Amino acid sequence: MFIDYVSVFLKAGNGGNGLVAYRREKYIPLGGPAGGDGGNGADIIMEVDEGLRTLMDFRFQRHFKATHGENGMNSNMHGKNSAPLVLKVPPGTIIKNKETGETLADLVEHGQQAVIAKGGRGGRGNSRFATSRNPAPDFAENGEPGEELEVTMELKMMADVGIVGFPSVGKSTLLGTVSQAKPKTGDYHFTTLQPNLGVVSTQDGRTFVMADMPGLIVGASDGTGLGHQFLRHIERTKVLVHVIDIAEVDGRDAISDYKTIRQEMELFNAELLNLPEVIALNKVELIDHDNEIINHFKAGIDSDSDIVEISAATGENLDELLYKVAGLLESQPVVKEEIETESRVIYRHEKDPDRFEITRDDDGAYVVSGHSIERLFMMTDFNREAAVRRFARQMRTMGIDDALRERGIKAGDIVRILGGEFEFVE
Repeated sequence: MFIDYVSVFLKAGNGGNGLVAYRREKYIPLGGPAGGDGGNGADIIMEVDEGLRTLMDFRFQRHFKATHGENGMNSNMHGKNSAPLVLKVPPGTIIKNKETGETLADLVEHGQQAVIAKGGRGGRGNSRFATSRNPAPDFAENGEPGEELEVTMELKMMADVGIVGFPSVGKSTLLGTVSQAKPKTGDYHFTTLQPNLGVVSTQDGRTFVMADMPGLIVGASDGTGLGHQFLRHIERTKVLVHVIDIAEVDGRDAISDYKTIRQEMELFNAELLNLPEVIALNKVELIDHDNEIINHFKAGIDSDSDIVEISAATGENLDELLYKVAGLLESQPVVKEEIETESRVIYRHEKDPDRFEITRDDDGAYVVSGHSIERLFMMTDFNREAAVRRFARQMRTMGIDDALRERGIKAGDIVRILGGEFEFVE
């Protein structure tokens, strides 16, 4: 199992501001209120796309900002709501709040969606606040800010491609060259003790997961060496890259190596021989591309598999190898894995709307924080006296005034909410 992991910042759209406006009609106070509501900001939604295999797209773009709602307009016209920003993710993606560690969504099925960042509600225009006591209000609401948070995205996946071969033939070097993986390499056998996985991207934008398997030796099908670990992982791959040391360093025999590994695979599970295969003749730089050696190998194995001459150390012909592998992957049927869907649910953690906290700054000012009060603060237009008075009434209704008095506040003391300062008045 491999976990592809990225961290991204999400900012949902702010709601549009409500408008203060008036009609011009006879016998209606001040022409009558006519300010429309602002539109809602865009949500950020994660949606499963079964055609995706990796989180590679999120490695190149780490910030996503949704569009804001339009402001309200005259004649009670509503601002336009913004369409949600939908981000496609592969099946098996788990999304968590990076700060709190809370799981926000566990997405499995194709088309499954979860709202990760909620767009802000549009502010109400002044016509929405008209009452019999105040038929022509001269204030409106600002739009609610959209949620912003940093999330981690984890994708649990199995390798699409398995690199097989004897120890020390260049499997780990190949994986490290074509991906960002950093497998351990060395000039001794069994440098790789467990599968190393990396996300590979071809020049034409195709991506897949490649695994460097522990080296195989004679008797692996009976558990010799790391055989059973190696062969169990091969069973879950879709395509094999069989790496051969064509330079026959350390007294190797390329033809014997190829046939031995195929035989061990057959003894463990005959179905493994049906996996599509690309044979990578590695270390060709050491034989100066000697056609006689290469043709002797081809004649000796009698295989219909594609053969690519490569150098994992210098990068020679690696693009050709990856194109052939990607082509074989695309030709394979999609096999849907059995998933325990009852344990995969979508989470939304709602904040307690009435909760607030009062602390003291170093200068003695009282700091009020909390989801609801901060939301009210950001939606208030403090340039209008009527809006300020409404905000003060809302603070009293929430019990903040009484809580401040319990903390010992006196008339003239400073109260801070986000970036704003107020003088407490009895």
